[in-house]
Amino acid sequence: MLVFPDLESLLATFLDARPELDGVTVTTDLPLNFTGATGAVLITRMGGEFRDDELIDAARIRVDAYGPAKPAAHRLALLVRGLLPLLPTTRHAEGVLVSEVVEEYGPVWFTDSRRGHIARYVTKFRVLAAVRPAS
Repeated sequence: MLVFPDLESLLATFLDARPELDGVTVTTDLPLNFTGATGAVLITRMGGEFRDDELIDAARIRVDAYGPAKPAAHRLALLVRGLLPLLPTTRHAEGVLVSEVVEEYGPVWFTDSRRGHIARYVTKFRVLAAVRPAS
């Protein structure tokens, strides 16, 4: 059996611990009553692939950066964009090893129509992490 890392939770935990994001909600699931009045970062795994010859989970991760207005959401997206490349240099819980973070596209402006057109920028990343055999 193989153990795959929970990369959504890993990214959320990593970003939530960063002092640069104090006061920002970092989550894998926005609350239903979220209004966008404060900054928030939503982490969502959008698929990916298992590279069995290398034991690598190559996850596609979407990062939604929300703010009370377009400029605030953009600043937050840029901040997260600058922090995620630090993942491979950071020690993670359960010994998860992140080997690479590659930006696939972004930040791209999208209002969130499901939440009343809240200001949002979306960026997609490819995150490569080691898969390990169960002990």
